[in-house]
Amino acid sequence: MRIAVIGTGYVGLVSGACFSEFGTSVVCVDKDAGKIERINRGEMPIYEPGLDQLVANNVRAGRLSFSTDLAASVKGVDAVFIAVGTPSRRGDGHADLSYVFAAAEEVARALDGYAAIVTKSTVPVGTGRQVAEIVRKARPDLELGRDFDVVSNPEFLREGSAIEDFMRPDRVVIGTLDGADRGREVMRELYRPLSLIEKPILYTALETAEVIKYAANCFLATKITFINEMANLCEQVGADVQDVAKGIGLDNRIGKKFLHAGPGYGGSCFPKDCLALVKTARDVGAPIRIIETVVEVNEQRKVDMAERVVAALGGSVAGKRIALLGLTFKPNTDDMRDSPSLVIAPALAEKGAQIRAFDPEGMHEAQKQLGMIEYAKDAYDTMNGADVLVLVTEWNEFRSLDWERVRQQMPGRVVVDLRNIYDPALITREGFAYHSIGRAPAFPA
Repeated sequence: MRIAVIGTGYVGLVSGACFSEFGTSVVCVDKDAGKIERINRGEMPIYEPGLDQLVANNVRAGRLSFSTDLAASVKGVDAVFIAVGTPSRRGDGHADLSYVFAAAEEVARALDGYAAIVTKSTVPVGTGRQVAEIVRKARPDLELGRDFDVVSNPEFLREGSAIEDFMRPDRVVIGTLDGADRGREVMRELYRPLSLIEKPILYTALETAEVIKYAANCFLATKITFINEMANLCEQVGADVQDVAKGIGLDNRIGKKFLHAGPGYGGSCFPKDCLALVKTARDVGAPIRIIETVVEVNEQRKVDMAERVVAALGGSVAGKRIALLGLTFKPNTDDMRDSPSLVIAPALAEKGAQIRAFDPEGMHEAQKQLGMIEYAKDAYDTMNGADVLVLVTEWNEFRSLDWERVRQQMPGRVVVDLRNIYDPALITREGFAYHSIGRAPAFPA
């Protein structure tokens, strides 16, 4: 089979590379010529473990290629995947669908035979039918169900483990319009390698698939926000949120995932998807008050994390030097979108603190967005002369710091761990006051 993937961002590039690994012939298309040139040189535009090698292997095998020519790329393909960005629209939080609609129109004008047009981008319910109308308007000669079908195939990729998520997913969701038998068969054949390893493929109506994507992400965001609220309670009553999370997570109806208290969710999906679902629900007269609250609480949480650092230093950070470890919203990615660090660092800087930060993969992106801080060459370099060490992102290399070396680098004896990486008893034995999330502060004997 042959497919084209429009967009070489996170979803498009990973999906295209993984489909080619299945044996499908894939061309990934992007208007950014510089980006395509860099990919052809083996330079990935995103950090994702294993992606560079996966791309290189399939390019070498002749199954994967990259182009700026959309018209030529979609000729003769069985399916065209639209995997362009859908950022939050300024003003109302709705998903900006301009890139999706522009791609759909361009694809329509270039089609020279049947193809399934697949929305891989995260889009609000109703978008698929809008895409069908755009195609018919651009090409009145094309008949839905005969010359093209519109399919919703939402992605469920976690940054840092996206390749494994694509190759061994919990599920694949495929939504089609009534009568789109050919489109469904194209998708069935594309995902046949997963059926061989008995991965569930759920076929639904088009609108149902679009809702599933938002419902899944918003539920996970709610779970994160719930345990963060429980952490606040635990701090006031003397409980340990990590034991609470274990206790409720052992219930199979709840499960242990996404019950890690921290500084709030970020990234490319949860923030914008929650906003988009809130907007959609309000527009149709079915407001989702739980998600509205989740959005509000999560934004305030990031502000509160900066205040925790202030409190740990006695109520003021003016003139203090802060060593900040971790800038990306999670480990194993260079994604800074809606990262807690984007709120925490500026808030502390505005209060007069001097911040020196390090992140294994996010430094380049951080420098575009955090101009008021210094950047270190490694974790220990952040600590020179520091009054406090703040752990924001739980990269593995931060999990086993050499505390004797930390003492030598850092005159301050305060640690604020926003990810609960460490055992309080360990840190206090090393002579540091330790402040974490959902647990009582711990101090040296």
